[in-house]
Amino acid sequence: MKKRLLILVLVSMVSLTGFAYDEGMWLPLLLKKYNEADMQAKGFRLTAEDIYDINHSSLKDAVVRLGGGFCTAEVVSEDGLLLTNHHCGFGVVQQHSTVEHDYVTNGFWAYTKEQELDNEGLTASFLVRIEDVTDQVLKQLDDTMSETSRSAKLKTIFDKIQKDATKDTDYTGEVKNMFNGNEYYLFVYHTFKDVRLVGAPPSSIGKFGGDTDNWMWPRHTGDFSMLRIYCGKDGKPATYAKDNVPYHPKKHLNISMGGYQPKDYAMTMGYPARTDRYLTSYGVSMAIDQTAPTIVKIRTKKLAIIKEGMDGDKAVHIKYVAKYASTSNYWKYYIGQRKGLLRLKVEDQKQAEEKEFAAWVNSGDAKRKEKYGKVLGDFESLYKDWRTYNLGRQYLNEAIFQGAEILSLAMQCQGLADSLAVKGHKEDNIKEQATKLRKSAAGIYKNYDVMTDKKLLAGLLKMYRDDVPKDQQADYLGEIESKYKGDYKKFAEEVFAKSMFCDSVKYFKFLSSPDAKTLNNDPAFKTISAIYKNYTAKYRPIFTSLDQRLEKDNRLLLAGLREMKPTKKFYPNANSTMRVSYGSVLDYNGADAIHYNYYTTLDGIMEKADSTNEEFIVPAKLKALYDKKDYGRYADNGKIRTCFITNNDITGGNSGSPVMNAKGDLIGIAFDGNWEAMSGDIAFDTELKRCINVDIRYVLFIIDKYAGATNLIKEMTLVDEIKN
Repeated sequence: MKKRLLILVLVSMVSLTGFAYDEGMWLPLLLKKYNEADMQAKGFRLTAEDIYDINHSSLKDAVVRLGGGFCTAEVVSEDGLLLTNHHCGFGVVQQHSTVEHDYVTNGFWAYTKEQELDNEGLTASFLVRIEDVTDQVLKQLDDTMSETSRSAKLKTIFDKIQKDATKDTDYTGEVKNMFNGNEYYLFVYHTFKDVRLVGAPPSSIGKFGGDTDNWMWPRHTGDFSMLRIYCGKDGKPATYAKDNVPYHPKKHLNISMGGYQPKDYAMTMGYPARTDRYLTSYGVSMAIDQTAPTIVKIRTKKLAIIKEGMDGDKAVHIKYVAKYASTSNYWKYYIGQRKGLLRLKVEDQKQAEEKEFAAWVNSGDAKRKEKYGKVLGDFESLYKDWRTYNLGRQYLNEAIFQGAEILSLAMQCQGLADSLAVKGHKEDNIKEQATKLRKSAAGIYKNYDVMTDKKLLAGLLKMYRDDVPKDQQADYLGEIESKYKGDYKKFAEEVFAKSMFCDSVKYFKFLSSPDAKTLNNDPAFKTISAIYKNYTAKYRPIFTSLDQRLEKDNRLLLAGLREMKPTKKFYPNANSTMRVSYGSVLDYNGADAIHYNYYTTLDGIMEKADSTNEEFIVPAKLKALYDKKDYGRYADNGKIRTCFITNNDITGGNSGSPVMNAKGDLIGIAFDGNWEAMSGDIAFDTELKRCINVDIRYVLFIIDKYAGATNLIKEMTLVDEIKN
């Protein structure tokens, strides 16, 4: 998240001069070298080896990456039981829900392992080891290479390193660039393919506060769900099978019942997805002026259309609730990010830092000037060019490629169309593609509503046509506008009346015997094909060139920053690899005369309760437990604490990350950041940045007293206090 810098007084971690150690997404491999002393001075009672050790079990062995890194989870029992966020498990909860079995609304609990539900495609990966392969990579590169040649060479190098590292194992490897391509690290994973749903509270608990409270503090959300890893009887990863057994991990986390106090040590481990802490002033300016406002505008329209469909039909609500939540999350994020960047005057800060960098370059010898003298000017030129196409790029991503699903379904057939166009094409190849398309489409149709998608097509296509420069659009859109006289509702009606993609029966019949004529004449395919071909022919080369220029300039700038400040500890941007963040439990002052406590309680849920607002409905059973003060062993001085805040440095992908105390015991689950510090993926605010976490005792209270799932409580290792 964020760090507040007062220009000329405080300097952020992203700045040229240093950072406070509460900021930072640190590589576990380097903790011994860079962080152990700082961590222990702050109260950490373990060692760097207790976090990361490849020869003995360590905390890394209890933290998993879900899927490709969309969320994090932690192991909390010897039988592979996982805790993560409700919003991380929400997709699988929704997939299993029907009108008759509405797990979204009512929650789901498995009281025996036999009741746990399988989830095709969901994986959980353990980090086996990290290796610094920088020298191995860089010695095969040449500074005179074009970026295209460099990328191709890197792929070859990565493939060999990954293959060699995982030979004769069931591991997978990923080489990731760090510090904008100045260093490279190999990450080896053990990935399990049978991950089952164990439990999730009703949305009235797991999403309490909804969009209103999202990214806000104080918070009272029970944002957790439970999964379990299964494996073959030999202990190795296996796809779902009824006779698979629970996986026994190398380590699971103890759960602390001792709570926390202000300034107590707090640490997170997880898989933050993406930060851009070394973004230049030119990038910040474009984010403020173009990117954020464009995304917010498109998603506002999309959310309104989906909400209308959900409100009118319970079945549609179940189908679209996960899509709505996903769209809404970053709709609000970009609103907050823009406000944060403006409030903190981040562009001004960056300009001051760039001025310092320029002075350092110009004070150096000829070699330094030759290497770094042009980089800031290159950035200025790059972003001037980028702004010309950025609006169209954002609209393509948000309104077209992630817009109406009828276009997404049709777009998936582009490869099939290309194959069908080849004379003498092989039927086996066509059948293989058709099988994959059918499988992909089945998941989409399960959560598809024709009326909602029709409105999305009309509304988002009109926005694209109105807002993107006409000379960047496919000529076919001009033909549509002319034929339908700008009436995109009429166009959508005709598309849905004639296209096979809005009807699974028709589409699957086509896939049983695909032919080019039917596909190319389909109005949905004609529309997306025209847009896609215009993009690939004219604009993908431009975007590729811009990305390559940015990659080169970023690499050079960060090399210069590190050379300028050789004694400073830099950390790499997040890139879905395991990171450690450490800080403290802290309250904060949100604004003038506004002080926020460091925790919330069940009292606050009852104060917010509103039976007329779906975001603030309180389940009757939770209200009854509150009225009776039936809290079991989970109360703290007679109160149930629901959430708490720390100053840990997290971002998307960290959702579900364990929040641990000084002994590495679990005290909470990270799930959000606070509104006042939404600029954090770009600039960390040391005064206001807070990580919002659900208290582990509230989680246990819901599992035990609300759900009655004592079978799960018995699996976990509960410890009463931090012991010396």
